[in-house]
Amino acid sequence: MRISLPSGALWQHAGFMRLWAAQTVSAFGARITREGLALASVLTIDAKPFQLGILAALITGPSVIVGFFAGGFIDRSSKRSIMIAADLLRMVVLMTVPVAAWFHLLRMEQLYVVGALMGGASVLFDIADHAYLPHLVERENLLEGNTKLSTTDSLAEVGGPALAGILIQTLTAPFAIAINAATYLVSAIFLGLIATAEHISELPKKRPTLLSDLRVGYQVMAHNALLRPLLVMAVASPLFGGTFSALYVIFAIRTLGLSPALMGITVGVGGIGSLAGTVLSPLLVRRLGVGRTILLGFLISAISAVFVPLASGPLWLKVASLMVAQFVGDSLAVAALIPAASLRQSIVPRAKLGRTAALMSVGAGGSAVVGALIGGLLGSTLGPRSALFAAVSGLVAAPLTGFASPLWHLREIPAGEPKTPDVPLEE
Repeated sequence: MRISLPSGALWQHAGFMRLWAAQTVSAFGARITREGLALASVLTIDAKPFQLGILAALITGPSVIVGFFAGGFIDRSSKRSIMIAADLLRMVVLMTVPVAAWFHLLRMEQLYVVGALMGGASVLFDIADHAYLPHLVERENLLEGNTKLSTTDSLAEVGGPALAGILIQTLTAPFAIAINAATYLVSAIFLGLIATAEHISELPKKRPTLLSDLRVGYQVMAHNALLRPLLVMAVASPLFGGTFSALYVIFAIRTLGLSPALMGITVGVGGIGSLAGTVLSPLLVRRLGVGRTILLGFLISAISAVFVPLASGPLWLKVASLMVAQFVGDSLAVAALIPAASLRQSIVPRAKLGRTAALMSVGAGGSAVVGALIGGLLGSTLGPRSALFAAVSGLVAAPLTGFASPLWHLREIPAGEPKTPDVPLEE
């Protein structure tokens, strides 16, 4: 038996539709925050490259700390309640930015704290969300669910950055962030309206530890030949992606001379690519199979990033180069992410989804922190353009590690009971 491609059954699923609505609202707001914090530091506080590196590291760094604590806790708790609490925390934290700006007290130190708290709450939400979907919908509907969620996330990527650029240019970055705070409240309300019962794992007889929870997640991922390449890419890619993201804003604004609104529109093209990726993903899965869609998608996405540091010449050519990178990179990344997420949710036992997601978060977050700090250092010494070229080379190398694995030959997502090793739930 195999899991079928999206069929449209979830249109009638009230619980999923409310989850979808919650994520749609917060996805648009998240784009405002993503652009807003970096632009607030550049335009309001005149941040330097190393400060942007620290900010990027603090936004991604909490995934390591939260990942250590969150996996087992999420597996043994109500995932929906955790998501609601994370939304409300993000709302409160973000509101401190426009309040401080109103009184002319906004400083880089505050943005560091806001970035760290937002990063931690977002990681907690994402881990719980990944573990929650298989509790909300049937296994045969996971691919459809991930495709729908990715579609609206892509729509947010289309309109969100452009909206963020316009709002930031009109209201200034700190006050545009206030709009995002409201979206998290709306998201929490939608999540609170979900009535579908959630199965919560029984408490273990033996008290688990942080290390035992991470060890369970590692054994599930590393001992499965199909999941192991996903773990390797989850750790390796953020190392170079952290370097890339830490320098992207300052490269676009200061080196290329883009305005905030124009940069927002440029990034929005990536959203169009993401939307195209949600359409392309099932077509590639049918044509190439699940494994090759994942590996080739991530590889081509990484290669396309080279158009960012290659950008030069007149303004229209710089913008066109960035748009190519955004469109191709985001479309192929999304096309690969949808089957990758569905594969993990289908193979990993539901009682261990939180711990495997936490392990991935710890690995990715730790690598991203190191990459962001390296990006700030390289950007200050070599310049943003040279540092971006170095980051692209690493991004290309990461997915190549999976081409010799069984994942390359996987045509369809296995259904039925998970085939992961018999790893104890607690140790």
